[in-house]
Amino acid sequence: IIHETPEKKLKHMVVVFSGWADAAEGATSAIKFLQRKLKSKKFAEIDPEEFYDFSQTRPYTSRTRDGKRRIHWPANEFSYLTDPSVDSGVMVFVGVEPNLKWRTFAKTVATVAKDHGVESVVHIGALLDAVPHTRPVKLSGSASESNLNEFLEGQGIRASNYQGPTGISSAVMAACIEEGLKYTSIWGHTS
Repeated sequence: IIHETPEKKLKHMVVVFSGWADAAEGATSAIKFLQRKLKSKKFAEIDPEEFYDFSQTRPYTSRTRDGKRRIHWPANEFSYLTDPSVDSGVMVFVGVEPNLKWRTFAKTVATVAKDHGVESVVHIGALLDAVPHTRPVKLSGSASESNLNEFLEGQGIRASNYQGPTGISSAVMAACIEEGLKYTSIWGHTS
């Protein structure tokens, strides 16, 4: 659902998912903090109806100040950050890992990005690991382009050798690469 079209090209996109890919809410908390501080503006969202088994990913209810009940559905929202002195901006996608139709969901995210001028995507995740809290945060990551991988390695961010069950971030990465977008994924390790 597109509510408006941003006036500026959004060359970069930051992607975060709550849940499995967000240990201790490290990724979503960081991005939501930036969205508040930089006054991001929501412009689109993915309707959750086709992508969730609501008996697995349940909506929740709350009461408004006037006592009415409100249902909160899993939110998958696109927003943007712009600076008046710059001719482009940054798209931000904050989502909830879907239960169903991962390829369609991932293609939707990649298509919205491409349609708004995104050239490169950065996924930020957080994972549980056996790391001491008294040391600097351990980071791992990889990128679709060799020069981006070299940059990550230069920053001390090493690629993971993990193989096994994956999350929606890998499906979004594949869809973005298929659309011709550069993709980088960075994970913070937390205990």
